[in-house]
Amino acid sequence: MASRHEVKRYRANLSDELHSAALYDTLAEVEKDDTRKQVYNDLANSERKHAQVWADKLKANGVHPKATGQSVKTRLMRSLVRVFGAGFVLPTLAAAEYADRNKYDGQSDAGRMSADEHHHAAVVQTLAGRGEPGMSQGAKIASAESWHRGVSSGNDLRAAVLGANDGLVSNFCLIMSVAGAGTGNKAILLTGFAGLIAGACSMALGEWLSVTNARELAGTQIAREAEELDISPEAEEHELMLIYRAKGLDADEARRVASQMMRDKDKALDTLTREELGLDPAELGGNPWSAAGVSFCLFSLGAIFPAMPFLWTHGVGAILQCIGLSTLALASIGVFTSLFNGRSAGFSAARQVGIGLIAAAFTFGVGRILGVSIS
Repeated sequence: MASRHEVKRYRANLSDELHSAALYDTLAEVEKDDTRKQVYNDLANSERKHAQVWADKLKANGVHPKATGQSVKTRLMRSLVRVFGAGFVLPTLAAAEYADRNKYDGQSDAGRMSADEHHHAAVVQTLAGRGEPGMSQGAKIASAESWHRGVSSGNDLRAAVLGANDGLVSNFCLIMSVAGAGTGNKAILLTGFAGLIAGACSMALGEWLSVTNARELAGTQIAREAEELDISPEAEEHELMLIYRAKGLDADEARRVASQMMRDKDKALDTLTREELGLDPAELGGNPWSAAGVSFCLFSLGAIFPAMPFLWTHGVGAILQCIGLSTLALASIGVFTSLFNGRSAGFSAARQVGIGLIAAAFTFGVGRILGVSIS
């Protein structure tokens, strides 16, 4: 019989595999490209085979696992796929697969699953980088590398959640500090909406400056690379060859790929930009105006929750409703953060609520002290 620790491991492995299988099934449902749809179906079938291994081990030890892996995290991720499409969640899924690729390395009873997980991570990296399974080895390497940089530089889902969290926590603490000082309902409401507008404008301006500066720097670097291509094409071809040698191609193949790319200067510049500079020429950090607008809206969305109760009530009742509504919003954000932090939805929600309430209690106390001392 397996020990308690082993049974716990079997359960965790089964849950992870069912979660992944459900996500790949959903991606296959919404995918219109037949090749990518087949890849998602193959991945889902592979994950189900893994899940069956752990389910059989649990049954052999007298434990009957649940037939479904529809956890809160799974249902939420599947909903996001259906509403926003595969592109919105692929970076998050690719990052999770990459982080978990070694999860079976120390488990002697996992068989070939460790190799399978490494393969899954590579495939999803390629898909997240907009590559196609079946492309040449050199193209696969380039696609995986550009995906890896893309995930580290930003993620739509992560940015959305953290943007809303900034607005929620900052305005919740601001309103609690003013409420702690004993000010009237109108003053609290005015402070809340002033904090919303000021914070959202600040976030939007900061995002605009960040993206604009990144685009300007990227443009300068690309122009310099293009100049080097014109002045010393032999040296740039040698750089391309070294890049692909470092990525695992043999010398002859790397030389052939580099030589072929140099026949089209635009393709060579695109490749050098992606591989040497780590930039996507098609995006260069995104549109600064859309980034600013999204940042403004997300911050405002989070910041509106603590202020809302003061629109229809006042006094202690408004403060209690503010705390309750903000707690609910904090828990929701915590659940969303579980999609990319590797923790359970319950743990992430509880941690988010705990930290948010501690911060609000601290600012309420500071407001109370200041209010008493000033009066």
